[in-house]
Amino acid sequence: MTDHGHTEPFIDLPVEPYTGPDRAAAVTDHAAVAWHLSFDRSRRESPAFVDVFRSFCEHVRSEEVRELLIGTWDELGNHGSEEVVSLLCEAADRLPALRALYLGDIPWEQSEISWITQSDVTPLLEAFPRLRQLVVRGGGVRLRPVRHDELRLLRVETGGLPASTVRAVGASDLPALHRLELWMGEEEYGADSGVEDLAGILSGERLPSLRHLGLRNSEYQDDIAAAVATAPVVPRLHSLDLSMGALGDAGATALLTGQSLAHLATLDLSHHFMSDEVMGRVRRRMRSLEVAVDLDDQLEEEHDCEEGAEGGPDCDCVRYRYAAVGE
Repeated sequence: MTDHGHTEPFIDLPVEPYTGPDRAAAVTDHAAVAWHLSFDRSRRESPAFVDVFRSFCEHVRSEEVRELLIGTWDELGNHGSEEVVSLLCEAADRLPALRALYLGDIPWEQSEISWITQSDVTPLLEAFPRLRQLVVRGGGVRLRPVRHDELRLLRVETGGLPASTVRAVGASDLPALHRLELWMGEEEYGADSGVEDLAGILSGERLPSLRHLGLRNSEYQDDIAAAVATAPVVPRLHSLDLSMGALGDAGATALLTGQSLAHLATLDLSHHFMSDEVMGRVRRRMRSLEVAVDLDDQLEEEHDCEEGAEGGPDCDCVRYRYAAVGE
């Protein structure tokens, strides 16, 4: 099962699609909108993304642009985002005010998340040292350890996050990072990490300002919950998000028996596989701590039964849980 929706928007300004010089001329304040650039797949003679981008740089007062969203850059799945990353980096001196960047702003109505092919996004952090928010959506997101002194928000929306990228986040020095959200995904779509790859993140050593941690959409959500239960980073958090994954009774129990969560304002455990009994325990504990907990979307394990099998509690067929977003 998949759920392709975006999380809450991070762009603060009204979105303005760049459709050409006329549209740019109609906007009086080029700093007051979040510009959306995209290859238009619906038009037979649509200009290539590189031409759209060059036109944008020529006709928009790019030195004023604060927020930028990048939609489709080709017929989806044909090419990764390497050229887009290069174009942005080459234009960094023309975008000195850029503070928020969304690479892959492509809703599920246009594309499955696995059809969006990403690349190494490290050059963006190197080219834009004043960037405060970076969101990347799609598969194949790569990152190398990097230092960035201004980044406040990093979110990776994917159906399959490579272990090397998870480790790179933990190995990066991000002293200003306030919000970190990673969608781990499914093995079938490139997720090959394990809980050990989260060690750098959970230690919090390179994330001194972190206040929100989202480790979402994982097939090994129980292991993540157990690690979070003793993680050094947790006491400094204001909110914790372990939603969209295969969380069950074992992971929830680990949270209940681990370190105190009384300091949290919110705890998101939605899309889970907890039993009624354990879910009730979690609800009562969080209520006593005055922590707002989200337990929506209680699911049951799927059954991989042979034809004609009952699929009941005594069935011998394979049972499995799933993350919300894969394909």
